[in-house]
Amino acid sequence: MQLEDYFEFLDRDDIRIKGHRIGIDNVIQYYLQGYSPEEILEELPSLDLEKIYATLAYYLHNRVEIDAYMLRLANWQEQRYQESSANPSPLMQRLRALKAQRQQELLNHW
Repeated sequence: MQLEDYFEFLDRDDIRIKGHRIGIDNVIQYYLQGYSPEEILEELPSLDLEKIYATLAYYLHNRVEIDAYMLRLANWQEQRYQESSANPSPLMQRLRALKAQRQQELLNHW
C-alpha cells in the first residue's frame, strides 16, 4: 500500500483521510503544535494510529507541498471568516441582537 492510498484527494485544496470527513490538515495541525500520534488519537478518536502515522509520513515526505496546502487552507479560512464577519447571516444578526438585549437587561438590573 502506498501512502496516497490512505487519502481522498477531493481537489487541490481538500485532502481527506479515506473513510473519514477529517482532513489531513487536522492531524498535521496537532502535530505542528507538538502532539504525539497517541495524543492526536485522543483528539481524533475516530481515526486509528495507522492513519495518523500515514498522514504524518505523507506530510514529512511532501513537506513543501503540504505546507503550501496548509497556507492556502488557512488563507481560505481567514477569508471566509472575514466575509462572514462583514456580512453576517440573518440568524447571526438575530443572535447578536439577543445577546446585546440580554447584556442591556443585566446592566439595567444592577
